[in-house]
Amino acid sequence: MTSSEAKPKTMIVTGASQGIGAGVTKAFLQRGYNVVANSLNFANSTLAPAERLALVEGNIGEASTASKIAATAMSAFGSIDSVVNNAGIFFTKPFTDYTAHDFERLSETNLQGYIYITQLAVKQMLAQKTGGSVISITSAMVEHPIAGVNASVAMITKGGLEAITRSLAMEYAKEGIRFNAVAPGVVDTPMHAKDSRESLESLSPMGIIPETEDIVEAVVYLTEARFVTGEVLHVDAGMHNGKW
Repeated sequence: MTSSEAKPKTMIVTGASQGIGAGVTKAFLQRGYNVVANSLNFANSTLAPAERLALVEGNIGEASTASKIAATAMSAFGSIDSVVNNAGIFFTKPFTDYTAHDFERLSETNLQGYIYITQLAVKQMLAQKTGGSVISITSAMVEHPIAGVNASVAMITKGGLEAITRSLAMEYAKEGIRFNAVAPGVVDTPMHAKDSRESLESLSPMGIIPETEDIVEAVVYLTEARFVTGEVLHVDAGMHNGKW
């Protein structure tokens, strides 16, 4: 089989119904990948099943959902080559107001959701012996908290993703499986639909906020950059650099 006839690679994208996840899904379809997209539901999504797109509904924080995603990738497309762990939840409140239930919710989606699908993907990548890519979406606030944005417990989970990204990058370097993260600042997505443009732009050193496409471009780059691993790429208009 020549390189031009090579079998398309298969990408798993979580949190794919809208925003960054939907953008990532569409970008990789345009680049010729097969995609297995996951979300709690796709009721309000523009995505629909197609020849190279399979949709799997379910809570990514449950191991059974991850198993269903991996099984769908194998049965529909025959491989797992890349994962974008985009599913995540975020909310703010004073540290002393966070509850045990809040921590469980954040951990279930942000941490367990990463672990369950990534374990299954890495096992398959090891069996394929062709390397692979795993990306997580974290936050610029891991390194640069913002006064008045009280996200301490949420950042435990995002900081944990950056830590495991670096650890796994070293653990699987010789197998050619790369682990990276994209750390956005505030992004113009449906998550911020109720926030004023002025308040969002005040959180950006450049005075403008990235669009979904800007984050998608970073994800595409890290997925295909063969010698980049263990990297946290900030797409935040300079937020992580300091005070503005």
